[in-house]
Amino acid sequence: MTTSAAAASSADTPDANAHANQFALLGQRRFAPFFWTQFAGAANDNLFKFAFTVMVTYQLQLSWMPPAMAGLAIGALFILPFLLFSATAGQLTDKFDKTKMIRFVKNLEIGIMLIAAWGFFTANAAILLGCVFLMGLHSTLFGPVKFAYLPQVLSARELTGGNGMVEMGTFVAILLGQVAGGLLVAVPQIGHTAVAIACVLLALVGRGVAQAIPRAPATDPGLVINWNPFSETWRNLQLAHGNVVVFRSLLGISWMWFFGAVFLSQFPSFAKEVLHGDEQVASLLLVVFSIGIGIGSLLCETLSRRQVEIGLVPLGAIGMSVFAIDLYFASRSLPPVAIQGLGEFLGRPAHWRVMMDLGLLSLFAGLYSVPMYALIQLRSQPTHRARIIAANNILNALFMIASSVIAGSLLGAGFTIPQIFLFTGIANALVAFYIFMLVPEYLLRFVSWVLSRFVYRFKVNGDEHIPTEGAAILICNHVSFIDAVLLMAASPRPIRFLMDHQIFKVPVLGWLFKLAKAIPIAPQKEDPAAYEAAFAQAVGVLREGDLLAIFPEGALTRDGELQPFRGGVMKIVEMARSQGIEAPLVPMALNNLWGSYFSRIEVRGGKNVAMARPFRRGFFSSVGLNVGSPIAPAEAQPDLLRQRVSALLDK
Repeated sequence: MTTSAAAASSADTPDANAHANQFALLGQRRFAPFFWTQFAGAANDNLFKFAFTVMVTYQLQLSWMPPAMAGLAIGALFILPFLLFSATAGQLTDKFDKTKMIRFVKNLEIGIMLIAAWGFFTANAAILLGCVFLMGLHSTLFGPVKFAYLPQVLSARELTGGNGMVEMGTFVAILLGQVAGGLLVAVPQIGHTAVAIACVLLALVGRGVAQAIPRAPATDPGLVINWNPFSETWRNLQLAHGNVVVFRSLLGISWMWFFGAVFLSQFPSFAKEVLHGDEQVASLLLVVFSIGIGIGSLLCETLSRRQVEIGLVPLGAIGMSVFAIDLYFASRSLPPVAIQGLGEFLGRPAHWRVMMDLGLLSLFAGLYSVPMYALIQLRSQPTHRARIIAANNILNALFMIASSVIAGSLLGAGFTIPQIFLFTGIANALVAFYIFMLVPEYLLRFVSWVLSRFVYRFKVNGDEHIPTEGAAILICNHVSFIDAVLLMAASPRPIRFLMDHQIFKVPVLGWLFKLAKAIPIAPQKEDPAAYEAAFAQAVGVLREGDLLAIFPEGALTRDGELQPFRGGVMKIVEMARSQGIEAPLVPMALNNLWGSYFSRIEVRGGKNVAMARPFRRGFFSSVGLNVGSPIAPAEAQPDLLRQRVSALLDK
């Protein structure tokens, strides 16, 4: 945790990792006021926009804005500030105290809502359209603060849970805001007044709660603001592009917004033209979608062992495609009937499949997005984290606009709404596959996540000893061909492995290790040049501040016992120290893997072999990893390292 994070939480808890789950954060001052501030803001945004949309669609007769155009005009005006001012918002967030920025934004919201109240009182659509633009500006300013604040006050192990809570809270707030806006504006005689009062009260509540948010100091106070939004937008995109994993994750999140916008924009037409339901059915679809996103977001912490687990992203992408495609099959052949109310709609079994597809599609979208947001927060350089998030907001806006244009073009070309859902599901599978090939870390983490949960019951003890930043050498016993995969599952960060070159010849696993950029090492007598090159690469990993893992036994155990440690690890330590790199050594021990399918327990032709007897211990056999406290490089010796690993085996 950063110094500011510790300061923010010192009054709340001595150990952030002691929390049982993400809900405990709601009892912490560093998180709870921020959570309710953003909740109130999201609810107010949507109460205001939805009430205004209903008012223009059903209550006002405007020659210059017909009802069919109202939703498009309001949506476009709200998104426009994200394109124009996101770059400036990112700079302001990096330069100034984030808490002061939040309070400034909430003050701005009060002013906007007072103007909007006048617009509702006088039924003046022009004033309210101006307020839509201003609320878009409010959200543009709040976006970078929202995601840059969390990594400053939460530890790395809380980041997934914190993002899950915020994502869930945002969609619940959107749902409640839209429901409240629709109900209040429809109240006879006093509907407009009720909406005006509700908007101002929500803004005041949000500002009051924001007063309790603890300080979050500026990360780059010396930054000189570039007020040119166009040149700064380009510079922000270049800044994000400097970190390949982060930039491609930004593209992945923007694709998710493209995907989601297709479904959200089509709900009213889908409910009426395909499902033959009334306005209440359209609202039900929104409720199901929002609940699914919320559940998926909250599940992320449970499924990730309270670390940033990007292995969930491919799982989310698979689920999004599967249920988008099934939504096409579930809805394409529904018989034409008269418009149905909510009760009649729910009485038809075929409609439950549609709602299940929609709910699971959005649940997997939550699993997809939360780890990506957490990864961007964790991997972005703190001094310009907000500007990278601002670049993400710009990309999101562009992708959402593209979504509207493409969906409109497909409808104009004669595609049905279910066919658009099918097209989107297939496109999602192709885009996801492309992203995961460009950034293989996602795919590798997914494989390790699946193995550690569905092939084994994998338990990690002492994972707090794995450094969340900086170089370190992980020292582990070598029991099976998937030891490296299990270490990947245990670490919140990518690991580069120094491995026997023979293991790269193993089908599938060899391809995975090449994808993971593992470093092959051959015996010195066999290939001296490759031997030295492997050690040079290993030290290069440490020089970059990354994690290096080595199995000092040099080969898989053939009897289940810990073998003597070879001198390669000491060579790496000495080479690193000669270059001024003091990387701690973290001892680890894999337990109960001997006897598994991937260990060399079977004897064939007088030799110990692995992978000879499938399902040797069935599924979900219990295995574990014990992690010990780090050893300073100056104290490291092969015998001491072996002793520490051996002691962890006995735990």
